[in-house]
Amino acid sequence: MNYSKFPRRHYLQGPTPIEFLPSLSQALGGGVNLYVKRDDLLPGSGGGNKTRKLEFCIADALEQGADSIITCGAVQSNHCRLTAAWSAKEGLDCHLILEERVAGSYKAEASGNNFLFELLDVKSIDVVPGGTDMMGAMGAKADALAEAGRKPYIIPGGASNAIGATGYAVCAEETMGQLNAMRLMIDHILVPSGSAGTHAGMVVGMTGVNGGIPISGVNVSRPKDVQEEIVFQLALETAERLGVENAISRDDIVCFDQYVGPGYSLPTDAMVEAVKLFAKTEAILLDPVYSGKAAAGLVDLVRQGHFPKGANVLFLHTGGSPALFAYMDTFRQV
Repeated sequence: MNYSKFPRRHYLQGPTPIEFLPSLSQALGGGVNLYVKRDDLLPGSGGGNKTRKLEFCIADALEQGADSIITCGAVQSNHCRLTAAWSAKEGLDCHLILEERVAGSYKAEASGNNFLFELLDVKSIDVVPGGTDMMGAMGAKADALAEAGRKPYIIPGGASNAIGATGYAVCAEETMGQLNAMRLMIDHILVPSGSAGTHAGMVVGMTGVNGGIPISGVNVSRPKDVQEEIVFQLALETAERLGVENAISRDDIVCFDQYVGPGYSLPTDAMVEAVKLFAKTEAILLDPVYSGKAAAGLVDLVRQGHFPKGANVLFLHTGGSPALFAYMDTFRQV
């Protein structure tokens, strides 16, 4: 892969750690060795996977002369938090369009990421109903800013276009370098699958470096067939951008959708158990929307015997723990 030709900001400070999870592996009792890639430790206000994507997206914005960033997400969006963080660092104004996917869920005075939007000096927050055309809403905001003499740049939700997904193709390359240096054979990688950029980028990167490690996604919102098609199409676009010659097959894209529960961002008992398990066995904080539900999938798949005994499984921790503080009542229920 050749990504040196693309503009990139260097927000990373070296590879994120790969850690063995001995206590969690033992607690699940499936004879599987669990590891975690700690992208929750990426720089940014509270950390998380979007920093990798924003290295490329914000660099593209700056190259185009932008002075304002517009992006979107749910009301407790980690992507919006990190976009606001790196915009602040770069001296760019940040404008957010928040989709109230669960009616009545937005509260301006809420904790978690909502509070951090304030600290990071987000210039405007527009809250729209669930199902809104988010690209249309961001386009309207961009038009208004342009009329006011600003130079806006739109980053899609999750920074999940081919530009942003490049960050996770790079992560796959980084991961293989670490595994080779550690002489660690990983049999499977499990990732959260939401806006699709992380999942698609990992597949493209693993293909680009001939890593040969299968990657599966745990859905946080959509049904399996819908999510797999979205990931596949983005993977094709990203592979073309990076000149990955090995063909991306539709069979390379695998998703599990049975851990979504009643809907995006809505808590499940399995998510609560997984968050508590990671905390009490390994002192690792997950989030209730993405890594928590993906970890619920990991826990269940191990218990079901989906991975053979003795397998080494790597979980990609995408971060998001600041959102926990907006869900305290969920975790304190008896």
